[in-house]
Amino acid sequence: MTRIKHLYVHVPFCKSICYYCDFCHCIYDESIAKQWLERLKKEIEETCLDQYETIYIGGGTPTALSCEQLDVLLNLVDPYASSVKEYTIEVNPESLDEEKARIFRKHHVNRISMGVQTSDDRLLKNLNRHHTFEDVKKRIAMLRRNGFENISVDLMYSLPDQTMDCLEQSIDDVVSLNVEHISLYSLTIEENTVFGKKGIKNLDEDTEADMYELIVQKLMDRDYIHYEVSNFARDGRISMHNMGYWNYDDFLGVSMGAAGKIGSNRYTNTRDLKRYLNEEDIRDENLYLKTDEMAFENIMMSLRTIYGLDIEEFNRKYDCDLLKKYKKGVENPSILITDGRMICTDLSILNRVLLDFMI
Repeated sequence: MTRIKHLYVHVPFCKSICYYCDFCHCIYDESIAKQWLERLKKEIEETCLDQYETIYIGGGTPTALSCEQLDVLLNLVDPYASSVKEYTIEVNPESLDEEKARIFRKHHVNRISMGVQTSDDRLLKNLNRHHTFEDVKKRIAMLRRNGFENISVDLMYSLPDQTMDCLEQSIDDVVSLNVEHISLYSLTIEENTVFGKKGIKNLDEDTEADMYELIVQKLMDRDYIHYEVSNFARDGRISMHNMGYWNYDDFLGVSMGAAGKIGSNRYTNTRDLKRYLNEEDIRDENLYLKTDEMAFENIMMSLRTIYGLDIEEFNRKYDCDLLKKYKKGVENPSILITDGRMICTDLSILNRVLLDFMI
């Protein structure tokens, strides 16, 4: 069996719920978080079998946990982190302090992903975010003082009431943070979110496309490499963990709401906290993909990056000739075959390009 190189740990707790959030989450309660840690310990001991090259602790809001609980959580992961190359934890500015940063350093976390979203404090309030952009600047400075040299921030666009001028200011403000990595998210309003229940609608598609184009151009002008549809990096600081997803590597996901992929099996854990805490069977979904389904997913994920897909490896993995089997897709004007790799030359139209690869 191929060694799994990537581990994802989902922390479901938040101090408050953002109005757009559709992730698996629940309001933080100290005693419930303690029970969750006890259940997580059992799941980790049963499922974690490898030393992982990348570990990503996301949520939710990992920093919603107390300092003591964060230390317990990272102690659970320590036995599987001796070979880790990239160890990321997500943070929110309002729940991050110096003591938590020191706990991260103690456990050799070497990458921070911070939820910033926008520099417009009015829009942050409208999203039910509980920080200001001034808080962001202070927390980034604190992380630098504590030795963190790989920081990523999230930037959102297509927000309700967001104008092009407002977005441009946010881009400039985020660039001024001088972080190594920026992840881009377009607001998608799901029906079971607060925004969805209030009937708030997405911005029109043309405006959203214009916003995306503006962000891409401005970040590239500021020396960020647009290495994936929604991700930008400086100084080679691409996300190794997320590259595992885009390279279609296997990965293990643990905790409620986490997903994983092992061979042809894609699974999702329950999003129900009571069930996660009390039941042995925590799987909500176990899906086994056919070879052609896996092959298409592999193409879909790999073409998201500027590095594309290794054709020889693909042919070996799926016992086929990619150039013949996907002739229509390969002949798309936005597909480039070079040095044994297949690359999409225009990431902004990837979804349209992928239609030609569907069999």
